[in-house]
Amino acid sequence: MTLSFLSVLPSLTPTVVPYQGLSRVPNIGILSTYPPTRCGLAAFSAALSEGLRANAARVDVVRIADGAPSEDVGVVGELVNGVPASVAAAVELLNRSDVVIVQHEYGIYGGADGDEIVDIIRGLRVPSIVVAHTVLKAPTPQQRWVLETIAAEVDQVVVMTAAAHARLCEGYDIDRRKVTTIPHGATVAANVQVKRSGRPTLLTWGLLGPGKGIERVIDVMDSLRELPGRPRYLIAGRTHPKVLAADGDAYLDSLRERAISRGVADSVSFDPAYRDTLALSAMVQSAAAVVLPYDSTDQVTSGVLVDAIANGRPTVATAFPHAVELLGDGTGIVVSHDDTDALRSALHMVLTQPRLAGSMAARARLLAPAMAWPVVAKDYLYLAQRLCAKRSAYA
Repeated sequence: MTLSFLSVLPSLTPTVVPYQGLSRVPNIGILSTYPPTRCGLAAFSAALSEGLRANAARVDVVRIADGAPSEDVGVVGELVNGVPASVAAAVELLNRSDVVIVQHEYGIYGGADGDEIVDIIRGLRVPSIVVAHTVLKAPTPQQRWVLETIAAEVDQVVVMTAAAHARLCEGYDIDRRKVTTIPHGATVAANVQVKRSGRPTLLTWGLLGPGKGIERVIDVMDSLRELPGRPRYLIAGRTHPKVLAADGDAYLDSLRERAISRGVADSVSFDPAYRDTLALSAMVQSAAAVVLPYDSTDQVTSGVLVDAIANGRPTVATAFPHAVELLGDGTGIVVSHDDTDALRSALHMVLTQPRLAGSMAARARLLAPAMAWPVVAKDYLYLAQRLCAKRSAYA
């Protein structure tokens, strides 16, 4: 059978609790990539699922198949892209929920620019929410058609930043009454054992590939390594699976070669280890600063940026929209993409001005509680509740 039922759950009665006037919390279906897939969308969906369950919701996940089976009991089936029978079965599984949350990126569904998602959404008989992780400033005609068609079919579109909200409402033919902003969540870890080495650490982490802009930081390390403590730059993460499949570790190898050619190999470290939530938080909190030197001027959402703030770290980033939005109040420093001197100066200040770095960290820690996944998940449940009530009123 084309749909893999990895874990078909029995019909369970959810915990009955008062929730915005209803007798129970809505059952939520999620369609997305999902662990053990290693990508930002899978991590987002897993964390959102945990947050929803922390609010007493039952969550059933239909996971996009990638060849690696899931042992998560919350995964009720897999969608095999490009197989009509699997698409139909996935739709029926999702229709068992009260509300469906669809994670959208262009590259994860079948068809041209993932247009197979349109048929899936059209088959839903229950209220639906699409989370738009990417809102392009200059989409191709096909990309525009996919996102506008999805928005027309679903009950609500969620974006995670003011920049994404403005871009979607102003640049696309979409009913702005359908667009809601719910911030990206973060794991706010407490009681983390932090070990700081003698060398101050600048940290970039995540799945690696062209566009991360790591070259920018390598290029300025020569001017920073004479500072007290001889700062080092830690690049933590593995090559993104899709990049690995297409080009192997060519990008990672090029970074190593660049560090050698710039004479800073002793100040640049690579760590490909996979870390669980607590270990990742410990690594982030041990850094003197997080650096997000991304090439993109289009990125309206960054989970790594949110995690950096949630872990109370000073952050230096290029001027992609989400960074401008979150760091502009003094939580971090934003520099132009093509201004090497500004990047060097920003990193120098964070490393040599403890009061400035401490102020940034303090601002970040103030923002952290509102970013916790259970808090963010509650907003999704409020939205789901409203959609259920609205659907009932028209029934």
